[in-house]
Amino acid sequence: MGRRKVEYQWDAESIRALREFLGLTQQQMSEELGTRQQTISEWETGMYRPRGGMNRLLTLVAERAGFKYQATTEVSPPEEEEGESRP
Repeated sequence: MGRRKVEYQWDAESIRALREFLGLTQQQMSEELGTRQQTISEWETGMYRPRGGMNRLLTLVAERAGFKYQATTEVSPPEEEEGESRP
């Protein structure tokens, strides 16, 4: 039986709160995370949510900065993108 992984699922409000806690603009945060400013904006408006490595990176940044959040238990595998298939 596999272990359950505890991982925070970042939502729009939490991402904006983290960015503001860090004192960064969307552009500055995108540069720090190695993504586009538009991506940060899309996360903050709820259009998309960070997944995989970016979700873990946000969690790491938050923990190192002392940002308080509530972790949740992830019990399902990550969703596949439309058009993706597993081997």
